[in-house]
Parts: sequence; C-alpha cells; structure tokens
Amino acid sequence: METFAPARPFVHNPGFRDDCQRVKAALDLNAIDVPIRAIITAFNKLRYCYTLQCCYGHFLHAMQSEPHNLERLPAHDVGQVHYRIAYLALCLDNSAPGLCLRSLLERVPEIGAGYIQFSSPGWFWEQCPNSYALQVEPERFCDRDAATIEYQEALRVQSVRDRFFERLEEIAGDCA
Repeated sequence: METFAPARPFVHNPGFRDDCQRVKAALDLNAIDVPIRAIITAFNKLRYCYTLQCCYGHFLHAMQSEPHNLERLPAHDVGQVHYRIAYLALCLDNSAPGLCLRSLLERVPEIGAGYIQFSSPGWFWEQCPNSYALQVEPERFCDRDAATIEYQEALRVQSVRDRFFERLEEIAGDCA
C-alpha cells in the first residue's frame, strides 16, 4: 500500500465539525495499540482535530511472527526484520489552532531525519480534506506500509519510533 504523498496546504472544509463529531463518537480505543491509546485520546480531546488511523509499528522476525505484537526487538541480532510502519493520521480544522498544530507536526521529522515523514496521503485527503499523516519508515521505503530491513537498522527505527511517540504525546499535551 502506498503511504506517502507530499503535504498539502489547508483548504476550506465546511463539513469538519460534523465529521469530527461523527468520528470521535465512533472511536473504539480497544482497537488502538495499547502503547499509544493515551496519545490518541489526547488528540481526540482537541476540538480542532480528530484521528483517522494509527499504528504503534510492529517488528516481525525469526523469533516473533505475531503480526500485531508490541514487543521490542531482542538484544541479540535476529537477522532480517519485517517492519510494519508506525504512524498517526489525523484531520485538522482550517483554523488558527489547526494551523498551529500542523506547524508543530511538520517539525516532528526533525527528531529522526531520514526516518520520519509528514505527508497527505491521497485516500485520507479525498475523504477528509486537511488530513495529514506522520509515519516512521526508512526514507527509501516511505511509499510503503512495510519494509524488510537488517537488525541494526531495525534497532534505529525502534529508537526513532519511541522518540516519535514521545514527541506526539508532548504536542498533544501542549495543545490541550
């Protein structure tokens, strides 16, 4: 699945309020990976944003084949690792607070240059104008939702993913 498209500028979205209420009412926190539930809850408390999809990111290897596992990589080399991307997709209101939040989100890739992308995937934008996604994926695979990488790079991705979600938690808290 293609996951990357350049970030787009804000457009007028008269349906934002209705969409926001509908999506927030249907949110099932039990469907969210446990390590990021608090972050998703925090973003959905903001009146000028709602989340669309998210994933904590999953590492599969010879010793771990459960596709939805939340385990960290082992301390010893396990060879090739199949990584399924960590990401957060959300829709923002075309307003001063929404623009401020977008500005903060645009800077998140700075914490993991070459491993974090800010974008506007087309399938989100078509359904929800002013949709943005942040993903943790080695840049050479930025247009995919999974990649097979060597163990040492997987450790780097795991570290970036951890800082990524820490930063998103800070942003959600700062915007509350």
